Amino acid sequence: MELLRDRSTDFADAGVRIFGVSRDSPWTHIAWAQALDLNFPLLSDWNGDAVHAFGVAHEFRGFADVAERSAFLVDEDGTVRGAWRYGTGELPNFDVLLAAARAM
Repeated sequence: MELLRDRSTDFADAGVRIFGVSRDSPWTHIAWAQALDLNFPLLSDWNGDAVHAFGVAHEFRGFADVAERSAFLVDEDGTVRGAWRYGTGELPNFDVLLAAARAM
């Protein structure tokens, strides 16, 4: 999250609004946002609707419907223009995401 926070100006300059989404509670997100000094909103997918809608639900350490680390580029009309999935512990390549955003 800190790496994304540190690149947020680059994304804003490309016209991208960043949102972090996870199955964690809103209260956990508030704590993370404050602790990490995040400058973008964290959204709680408490019931897993987004995880299933984007097709990134999987089992992890015995827990069902955990979100795979992933990134989606969604245009102003709500159309998904790009999707990337990452393995556990793998970080997104923000240069690739930024290039895709600039190409839209």
